[in-house]
Amino acid sequence: MILRDRLRAHLVATSIPDAAHDVAHTDRVWANAQVIAAGEMPCDMTVLLAACYFHDLVTLPKDSSDRAHASAMSADAAKPVLLELGLTDDQITNACHAITAHSFSANIVPTTAEAKILQDADRIEALGAIGIARCFATTGVMGGGLFHGLDPFGKGRDLDDKAYAVDHFKLKLLLLPDTMQTASGRALAKTRADVLRGFLDQLAIELGVPVSGW
Repeated sequence: MILRDRLRAHLVATSIPDAAHDVAHTDRVWANAQVIAAGEMPCDMTVLLAACYFHDLVTLPKDSSDRAHASAMSADAAKPVLLELGLTDDQITNACHAITAHSFSANIVPTTAEAKILQDADRIEALGAIGIARCFATTGVMGGGLFHGLDPFGKGRDLDDKAYAVDHFKLKLLLLPDTMQTASGRALAKTRADVLRGFLDQLAIELGVPVSGW
């Protein structure tokens, strides 16, 4: 697919190293989006492809005060590139809406099929085995730990996902299935959320503590 190759080449040339938001992440989001789109209403696959590959064109640290604006910044940065690649004005507008609305931090309601699919496809990346890997990688970059050594599941303390990766499972990741915009995305998210729960159960066994119950 020529457009995909050109989008991907742009990312390779401009991306800043980030294990959780690298080019492989965009490849997986596009793969997720195709699976979800196959079970949903017809959409413009060119718009969806462009939005998937450029949704993280601008990435900011999780603890940045501008984090909620990163998706809008990505949309702005995408516009001239998408125009150069030959997308129509309507396609660019729709792709930029999808890019802007995909972000959890931005809290923008997606209003098109492409935006709904992208949001779901990106959130699927926060679940399953890949989601576990990305969560620990991101927490490590932020200087946090794996889990609280004495109370890993917050039975007697307030959860703090800036300090501990496992806390993020309860505070955000396991809530994601209920935020899915499409039926296909919701089904996939529930399956992958079970992988997180299985990991937590195994962690409890290895630590010799009661299971999380999350």
